[in-house]
Amino acid sequence: MSVISSSLLISTYNWPGALRLCLLSVAAQKVLPDEVLIADDGSGIETKQLIDSFKKEFPVPLIHVWHEDRGFRKTRILNTAVRQSVGKYIIQVDGDVILHPFFIKDHLDVSENGTFVRGTRARLTEEKTNEMLNKGKINVNAFSRGVYHRLNALHLPLLKALGIRKENSGRSVRGSNLAFWKDDFVAVNGYNTDLNGWGHEDEELATRFINNGIMKKIVKLCAIQFHLHHAETSKENEPFHSQIIQTTIKNKTKTCVNGYSYN
Repeated sequence: MSVISSSLLISTYNWPGALRLCLLSVAAQKVLPDEVLIADDGSGIETKQLIDSFKKEFPVPLIHVWHEDRGFRKTRILNTAVRQSVGKYIIQVDGDVILHPFFIKDHLDVSENGTFVRGTRARLTEEKTNEMLNKGKINVNAFSRGVYHRLNALHLPLLKALGIRKENSGRSVRGSNLAFWKDDFVAVNGYNTDLNGWGHEDEELATRFINNGIMKKIVKLCAIQFHLHHAETSKENEPFHSQIIQTTIKNKTKTCVNGYSYN
């Protein structure tokens, strides 16, 4: 058991079939987090019923954090979920991924003060995704049929040092495989809730981490996840979000006005 108290944060919106696979993969972890919080951006009753059914026998506390569906407000629900968390270390994923059995252990092993962790993910084809959703199976690895970006699926923990590097840049950070210290998250005022809709909210958060002297730690060969195929989300707000992140970089912004403490 790790001496670091950890919270797994899962974001979701109206895809209970995918969330079911994600939760099955969490329950199968070799090292469990201390709790799981589902940051739900306004899903319907089917998602609630699914979570309630898992709560009965889930190996750790499973907490459903929900707000009303008033459009894409992922940043706000993530802040709310982190506020309810008890772990000192937050591991964040999306609800449309399947976690390798050592995912949590790997993240805890690479955690380091003064850093946040950016992981990577392999992807599943549409055919493979449909097969796994229909069968309710989570058995998948780097060599499975229907996996692409296979190098991101290689789990070689004894060689993980070869896949670790550090950068002072928030680029290419995705909230689907991200880990950080809760105290660091609070210090930068969490996610910027001025960013509504798809795009760059995780990179903007990461840039403020960097501006506060918290370094990005990129990891490969461990902390593996498999992303289920789905249609792309609308990107109509992306230009506005891109402008915000460029301002954050230019001004070396360390915190945001509308964030964790404002929510």
